[in-house]
Amino acid sequence: MLKIEDLRVSIGDKEVLRGINLHIREGETFILFGPNGSGKTSLLMSLMGFSGYNITGGRILFRGEDITHLPMYERARRGIGMSFQRPPTIHGLKTSHLVQMCGRGREMDIPAMARKVNFEEFLERDINAGFSGGEIKRSELLQLMAQKPSFVLFDEPESGVDLENMQLIGKVVRRLLDGEVDLPPGMCAKPLKCKLRTSGLIITHTGYILDYINADRGQVLYKGRLCCEARPRDILEHIRNYGYQECIKCLDEPNGAPSGLTLL
Repeated sequence: MLKIEDLRVSIGDKEVLRGINLHIREGETFILFGPNGSGKTSLLMSLMGFSGYNITGGRILFRGEDITHLPMYERARRGIGMSFQRPPTIHGLKTSHLVQMCGRGREMDIPAMARKVNFEEFLERDINAGFSGGEIKRSELLQLMAQKPSFVLFDEPESGVDLENMQLIGKVVRRLLDGEVDLPPGMCAKPLKCKLRTSGLIITHTGYILDYINADRGQVLYKGRLCCEARPRDILEHIRNYGYQECIKCLDEPNGAPSGLTLL
């Protein structure tokens, strides 16, 4: 589904990603841990094609196609969606209209979709105007439900969310990832039998999302470099016990593992 080869990214004069190599299979959910300032959001923004993130080396392949320098809208057309940690407020555009645009002309029952994320009363409000953290996250999920991407990027879905909203958001994220997607034309001789789960890359700081989803693999991003590939729950437990400093051993000793953590 996604293959990143020796990706290097700079913001201004600062290199924020230093040789990222990562692959995510069809139907796989990948969890990315890391302290603040490690480059996690920069990685997602680079994958989505945002300006300001200058790719100085490497490439990004999506289903075998080099999308390294494609504009953002072309990546969205190919099936990549993103839920932002801090999306902007857009005055003058109602949320329901944005959801319609995300659906790209498909017939949708938007009120019924909104009920699944407890969002009916916000549809006619301007996007994110006066929304709480939980309401913003639910708006983001509604847009993804309309877009129906085959690959989803989640930037800290727990951020700014209270416990009540976390349960709802966690269940909707799980439904999005468990939902079947059709393979593009030409990739399967029998289209009706070629359905896979939605693939996902999730950034998490707290790990709460792991209470609701089935994650396949995980890694730690530290100072712009990946390390410590292991089972996501094992990584989370290790971070809780030892912090991120132990993960540096994976960078200094590629063939070794931090104490208490078995690498994949």
